[in-house]
Amino acid sequence: MPGPDDLVMSDPLADLALIEAATRAAGEVALSYWKLDPRQWDKGDEAGPVSEADIAVNDLLHRDLIGARPDYGWLSEETADDTARLACDRVFIIDPIDGTRAFLAGEDNFAISVAVAERGRVVAGAVFLPAKARMYTATIAGPACVNGQPIGVSSQSDIVAARVLTQKASLSPEHWPGGLPPFQRHFRPSLAYRLCLAAEGRFDAMLTLGDAWEWDIAAGVLIAEQAGAVVTDGHGGALWFNSSARRTAGVIVAPPVLHAVILSARMGGAAPVSPGV
Repeated sequence: MPGPDDLVMSDPLADLALIEAATRAAGEVALSYWKLDPRQWDKGDEAGPVSEADIAVNDLLHRDLIGARPDYGWLSEETADDTARLACDRVFIIDPIDGTRAFLAGEDNFAISVAVAERGRVVAGAVFLPAKARMYTATIAGPACVNGQPIGVSSQSDIVAARVLTQKASLSPEHWPGGLPPFQRHFRPSLAYRLCLAAEGRFDAMLTLGDAWEWDIAAGVLIAEQAGAVVTDGHGGALWFNSSARRTAGVIVAPPVLHAVILSARMGGAAPVSPGV
């Protein structure tokens, strides 16, 4: 697996400018359907719902991004996979609407996630919440920002006080052989947004211990890393993008000390005990 020094980057700043502009335009398309009862259907195989808004956003992003970078590969939740992307040095990784259920329910916590990965490493990413007018961005060579202002992770190191974004499934005992740490669980429907909230320090950590689709996490992982988080898969390993499987073995995102505590409990170390227990 190549490291950052092995990358032969085109121009991550130029790629960021491109994906940010395309993501903003896609946000306008998404909002044109929001709260207006767009057509929807179930994708089957427990993949959840999709709507005409997802497809319209996907089509606009494909037009604008591949039109500008025709030599880049394409991996999107709403496009049939073309394995030709595996031979590309650079690939767009897209979730047209992350949090489709929230979008269809008229909630504002949905996001558009767009990343550029180069030889397995994300080098530019944008996560846009159009209904909140919040644009999170980062490149591999610069800070993580929200609406142009730098952000950073929290300084929390106490697992008992930690506010962790995760779904209920991640609390299942089989994930915690050392015992479930007594953190405070919170939730937002968009995984990309959860990553950004941890990057921004509005929550202390984010984790998901089931397989995670690359399009859900690619942009947010870079944003969290550039904000100072330690980011690994659910077993402490490095994340790799544009894989044939299109998914990772979970994600753990937290400030360095807190990440180590979470990972220790995850891998079988004794979980810290809440005061008074």
